Amino acid sequence: MIEMQDVSKSFGDQIAVDQLNLNVSKGEIFGFLGPNGAGKTTSIRMLTGIIPPSKGVIKIQGVDIQKDPIHCKRMMGYIPDRPYVYEKLKGWEFVEFSMLLYENLNEESIRLANEYFELFQMEFARDRLIEDYSHGMKQKLVILASLLHQPQLLVIDEPMVGLDPRGAKTLKELFFKLREEGRTIFLSTHTMSVAQEVCDRIAIINGGSILATGTMEELRNKGHQDDSLEALFLKITEEERQESELAQAQQEQTGS
Repeated sequence: MIEMQDVSKSFGDQIAVDQLNLNVSKGEIFGFLGPNGAGKTTSIRMLTGIIPPSKGVIKIQGVDIQKDPIHCKRMMGYIPDRPYVYEKLKGWEFVEFSMLLYENLNEESIRLANEYFELFQMEFARDRLIEDYSHGMKQKLVILASLLHQPQLLVIDEPMVGLDPRGAKTLKELFFKLREEGRTIFLSTHTMSVAQEVCDRIAIINGGSILATGTMEELRNKGHQDDSLEALFLKITEEERQESELAQAQQEQTGS
């Protein structure tokens, strides 16, 4: 479903993402983890076609997103870490607007919208102005709107931000349902317990580069068998930091 081949992104002299290689299969929940400033958001923005890569190729279902961005974007739904909504619209008006964007204002999409409003317990807010929504309600609205064109790929940056425990549980159950339907989910999160619970495979990025990729079992082979994902994450990123500092010190000694 997703192919990222030698993808790099630079902003001036700063390299944000360095030769990223990832393959995500159809029907997989894939976790993308990293500390702040690791390159996660830049990678997601390239994956969703918001910004172009400086180098490399990104394909969605075999289609190069730089060559046919509209086709690729029709196949995906994108949920950013901060919900962007038109606050002077009512909830249902925003949903209709989203349907019109994807040219799918039809009975099936309306049925799905009603189903998702009920699933997220948002029926009471359908006709309220979005400016009166809480952050969690806005997040739910963006999530349900992104699903109405039935995308084959769902890209989510920090899915649980602002959600209450019930909303988070509902969303995790929805992830599993979408996977059963053969959909692919690419999610970035700082919530290690969520990644460990729902993801089939996980990639850890730091300094713009992938440090490790695999299932929990494969990642545990890099540490102790009883390590949690949080412990593995801290161990892998700490090892990378130490190696980077050692390489820099050796370089400085050589230069002097």
